Amino acid sequence: MAEPSKVIHVRNVGHEISENDLLQLFQPFGVITKLVMLRAKNQALLQMQDVPSAINALQFYTNVQPTIRGRNVYVQFSSHQELTTMDQNAQGRGDEPNRILLVTIHQMLYPITVEVLHQVFSPHGFVEKIVTFQKSAGFQALIQYQGRQSAVVARTALQGRNIYDGCCQLDIQFSNLDELQVHYNNDRSRDFTNPNLPTEQKGRSSQHSGYGDVGGMYTPEALGARAGAYFVGFPQVGIAQIMMPNAAAIAAAFGGGLPPGISGTNDRCTVLVSNLNPDRIDEDKLFNLFSLYGNIVRIKLLRNKPDHALVQMDDGFQSELAVHFLKGAMLFGKRLEVNFSKHANITQGADTHEYVNSNLNRFNRNAAKNYRYCCSPTKMVHLSTLPQDVTEEEIVNHLAEHGTIVNTKLFEMNGKKQAIVMFETEEQATEALVSKHASSLGGSIIRISFSQLQTIRENS
Repeated sequence: MAEPSKVIHVRNVGHEISENDLLQLFQPFGVITKLVMLRAKNQALLQMQDVPSAINALQFYTNVQPTIRGRNVYVQFSSHQELTTMDQNAQGRGDEPNRILLVTIHQMLYPITVEVLHQVFSPHGFVEKIVTFQKSAGFQALIQYQGRQSAVVARTALQGRNIYDGCCQLDIQFSNLDELQVHYNNDRSRDFTNPNLPTEQKGRSSQHSGYGDVGGMYTPEALGARAGAYFVGFPQVGIAQIMMPNAAAIAAAFGGGLPPGISGTNDRCTVLVSNLNPDRIDEDKLFNLFSLYGNIVRIKLLRNKPDHALVQMDDGFQSELAVHFLKGAMLFGKRLEVNFSKHANITQGADTHEYVNSNLNRFNRNAAKNYRYCCSPTKMVHLSTLPQDVTEEEIVNHLAEHGTIVNTKLFEMNGKKQAIVMFETEEQATEALVSKHASSLGGSIIRISFSQLQTIRENS
């Protein structure tokens, strides 16, 4: 065995093994100060706080085979006594311990504010300041602790964890800054040592020009005082877990609550749709309709019951929205029956259509915004991602086969052409949506959703 070192060399680290998996393997033996993933070699280097902690870990795993996700990994002392910046650059990152953390949030489907970050990071030490901003890498934050050890502990405990179930993953590095400058206390920045700082003037752009523009984020008021209750994945923090992971995004979308009739407690992801018109329906048309309410995993038409289909959505919240808003909707001359299925999920097979990786899923981006537009079918549809030179006549010709068009309005928003089209009935509008969403018009793949507008004003 090599000379004892606080750096542990881990081999057979498959691509499915994450930084968080390795942290969980070694955290029981002490504080982990650095971790380097050598993906090209299926290896990792992990530095404990001191040599005795590393010795305890290796003594334990001499008698117990360490296994991660069904794969045996092999551990030994590294020839390194200390991980250097050069070692860390092997995985594209180099950071020395510092009391300020640079946090990047990946897969940020739901709003993250100063309050949210404070709830996550404060259990590991006194947080003095937080600044949030938007960079090319995505949404980021700088978290300043009172002491360096608190930052080390927080990074060890939280690296790779999700703030909300399945999304908002934390990627934490040590910053090279010495002190954060905070001029305003609001939802984007906060100095917890100086509560008397003013809030930012309304309409004024972010003052964090040195860190980047924070952009338009949801305020904590939009999430409501209960925002902390929606955290999952941090049992050691003591933040409550609830059944539905994206309640915060829906609360933000619907003004701090939930739509009437939505309980937020459903955990069934699969929906049974019956009384379909088997001569005119197919999986893609069902996808176009149900994707208004959430991301679709897979769809199966039941061959022994040709007017039945199963639709598996991303989570129970989304399936509850679909059941609530689509029950009784008219489509192709039939009134749909939409209910929760007794099946937890749809088994993948030759007769299923897969949509989990489809870039047409609407909720991969701007989830809260898409939740806000959820409604029952209406006579009015909204068209976006139109070609810049499109005309109203071309839009009418594209949709006319699906029903009587009462009125149309072509307009421009943020430099992009959009349109609203009113049909004579909700059923006609629904048929147009399921048939022509994601179709090509003038070389552009158009997007269609229901509009909650009641009329089209000529001067709007």
